[in-house]
Amino acid sequence: MLYNETRRFYRLQHQDRKGWVGFQVRYRETDLWVRAQRNLERETLTAILNCRRQLERYIAEHPPFLKSLTPLPEDPLAPPLVKVMLFAARSAGVGPMASVAGAIAQEVALSLRPFSPSVIVENGGDCYLDIREETTIGIYAGPHSPFSGNIGLRFEGSRFPLGICTSSGTVGPSLSFGRADAVTVAAKDAALADAAATAVGNLVRTPSHIEEALERARTIPSLEGVLIVIKDKLGIWGNLEIARL
Repeated sequence: MLYNETRRFYRLQHQDRKGWVGFQVRYRETDLWVRAQRNLERETLTAILNCRRQLERYIAEHPPFLKSLTPLPEDPLAPPLVKVMLFAARSAGVGPMASVAGAIAQEVALSLRPFSPSVIVENGGDCYLDIREETTIGIYAGPHSPFSGNIGLRFEGSRFPLGICTSSGTVGPSLSFGRADAVTVAAKDAALADAAATAVGNLVRTPSHIEEALERARTIPSLEGVLIVIKDKLGIWGNLEIARL
């Protein structure tokens, strides 16, 4: 889920923990917030540049990759990041760019792991967490939702590493054909979580579509859970625990 700079307030709404350092790294459209156990701004920028180099070169040679709203065929010659996105898109039944934020968050986190035993990377609301401690992730579903700021998803430390990604049809500029205030997906693969959040969110136009969308989520391999928020209704499936904030 993407927000412009003035709306990334959620980056300030976290509990500071001893031994963690938080920092922001931006390059062109890519804007990451990272928490690690040392300042890794230079290493993060290097990882971002590597991701963008793979994507930009591939898009220049394969223009449909950027605009397609449906899955594209496997490409054994694609760079690693692109292969991850193509696979996630095919699994979820969406275009490959639906997975880009989660894919970059995960790739950057994996690149930082040699420098820090624990890493969290957030990319416009899509997160990859490689940590070992119990954590609660707050849910933001817009300023008018009764759930925003009041509920979160609690995860035991044994669940990580994990991708947790959100799509919305009412908050931010993310492309969605639905009207869900928030569709949050957890999966080991953050690219898949991102693509699946889009696929499920596309089906939620009114609260009556929650069950249909959750049924769709069950058909996407390797998802660990899905939370749907629309207006004053909530639906949940999978291995997720709701916590009050």
